[in-house]
Amino acid sequence: MREGTVRANGIEFAYIEEGDGPVVLLMHGFPDVAQTWTAQMRALADAGYRAIAANSRGYPPTEVPPDGFYDGATLAVDIKELIEQLAGEPVHYVGHDWGAATGYRAVAAFPELFKRTVQIAIPHPMTFPAMFARPAQIHGRFHFWFFQMKGLAEAATMADDYAMIDYLWHLWSPKLNEPDHRALVKHALSQPGALEASLSYYRAAFGNSPADPKHAGLNETINAPIATPTLTLLGDEDPAKAAGKLQEPFFTGPMETIYVDGTGHFIHRERPEEVSKLIVDWLAG
Repeated sequence: MREGTVRANGIEFAYIEEGDGPVVLLMHGFPDVAQTWTAQMRALADAGYRAIAANSRGYPPTEVPPDGFYDGATLAVDIKELIEQLAGEPVHYVGHDWGAATGYRAVAAFPELFKRTVQIAIPHPMTFPAMFARPAQIHGRFHFWFFQMKGLAEAATMADDYAMIDYLWHLWSPKLNEPDHRALVKHALSQPGALEASLSYYRAAFGNSPADPKHAGLNETINAPIATPTLTLLGDEDPAKAAGKLQEPFFTGPMETIYVDGTGHFIHRERPEEVSKLIVDWLAG
């Protein structure tokens, strides 16, 4: 595993990589870090790809941006510039959670930069209004609203050695127990400014955090129909799976939704070999 840094969209991103060949960019979600992709990176390297996993903005060792922008357009531009700096040509893309939500938007805004994509655990963001109309979704995604309470949310998340992180992982993937990996996540979020940065993704989603005005022109484009071949992987025990059936209107190109048996939200860690094979097979076309 190799490590590196690259400057994109005005901040320094840290990444890990494995293998050589066509680039596959992998982006994690909350609460997580780039090392979440270790199994998939190994499988991709074995299949002849250069797998690159970056820590998202605000997740150390990636820089915590001083401007505090975490709006959808800014996150999409992060992906665009990471691809330009790390590959210089179209790539395959794999995202989980926020990495998936941003992935859909980046592909919509900059389709010329993507070959094929895999989005994990999150259906297309345009399904969210219908998804959140269901009580089970509100229960499982309470953090969307709780994290709006600036100060209280930070204090509650830090309490008892970041017990909130353990709680959320257990809530979303009750069969998964990886204290060593969660320790990596807690370490990243304990760095100066990192916890507030990670919660700001949710605040920006509700308009409670500033948006970068220079990217405002992308706000419609990031929700445009997607032509890039897209595979969505959802856990069959994750309440979010219900929204998988609502995705079709938001795609004009090939798309498929697969439900992975016996999994919750962190599918790629619950079934690493199965998910890695699904990814490799989809990218092969």
